[in-house]
Amino acid sequence: MQDKLKEYNKKRDFYKTAEPQGADKEKSNPVLRYVIQHHMSRREHYDFRLEWNGVLLSWAVPKGPSYNPKDKRLAIQVEDHPLDYRNFEGTIPQGQYGGGTVMLWDEGHWLAAESDVDKAIEKGEVKFVLLGKRLKGLWVLVKLKDTVNWLLIKEKDEYAKTSADIDGFTISIRTGRTMSEISNS
Repeated sequence: MQDKLKEYNKKRDFYKTAEPQGADKEKSNPVLRYVIQHHMSRREHYDFRLEWNGVLLSWAVPKGPSYNPKDKRLAIQVEDHPLDYRNFEGTIPQGQYGGGTVMLWDEGHWLAAESDVDKAIEKGEVKFVLLGKRLKGLWVLVKLKDTVNWLLIKEKDEYAKTSADIDGFTISIRTGRTMSEISNS
C-alpha cells in the first residue's frame, strides 16, 4: 500500500494540509466506490477517482464529466490517492500541492464492464458503470498513446443527454455547502 501512495505522500506536507495521509487504514470495500471532487485550485477542474486495489485511481478532468456521448473530456492521470480521500472536503492551503477548495461533487459505486480491470487499465480502455448520486450509466476511460492523458466519455445509454448538464450542480453532495461556504469555513 505504501508504495502505491509514495508519490501522493511525497507531494504533501501533512503539517500544513488537512488531506488524509497516505497510510490508509481504510480497507478496500467489496463494493467499489468512486468520488468526484470539484477542485478550485490554480485551474478549476474535477478530480475523478475510482477505488481499485486498495487505492483511488485518480484523474484530473478540466471541464468535468459530460452526459453527452459526443463530448470527449480530457482526463489527466495523477497519483493514486488513499481510500479515505473520498471523504475529503475542505481547503488545501495555498502554496501546498493542489492548493484551493475541494467540494464533494458526486459519489457512489462503480461496476467494471470487463472481468479483468487490471488488463483493461494496462490496455488503456476501461469501461464501467457509475451508480452515483449525480452520474449514472456506462462510461469509458480511453488512454491516449504514451502519455498520462486519457479521455472520459459517456457511453450511449438511457442516461445519455445532448448537453453536458453538470453546471447546475453547485453544492456538495454530503454537506450541501457551496464552494464559497467551504472555503470560508
